[in-house]
Amino acid sequence: MDDHTTDLIQGTLDMLILKALSLEPMHGFGIARRIEQTSRGVFRINPGSLLTAFQRLERAGLIERRRTAQLRPSRLRAVALKDAAEWFDTYRAFWEAGFDRMDQRLRADD
Repeated sequence: MDDHTTDLIQGTLDMLILKALSLEPMHGFGIARRIEQTSRGVFRINPGSLLTAFQRLERAGLIERRRTAQLRPSRLRAVALKDAAEWFDTYRAFWEAGFDRMDQRLRADD
């Protein structure tokens, strides 16, 4: 892979975390590794970004984290799935605008 970095559109990391947690509860390193694997190395998540996203998702009530010894596994809150749908709707326009900008940039690079 090249040495360039790929910036995530704000909110995309949240979606990737929720997708990873939909499979099973896991800790931050496991989530970062899963995202890197499923993106074939395109997305490498730094711990600071992951922690900020965890805090945002916890405040939104979409995930909960528990401390188990040194690990702090996260999991989706089943009762929050309705809230998650509403939360996604609030960000949908923002993400669509970002995807449109990305599409324009990619077309300009052709």
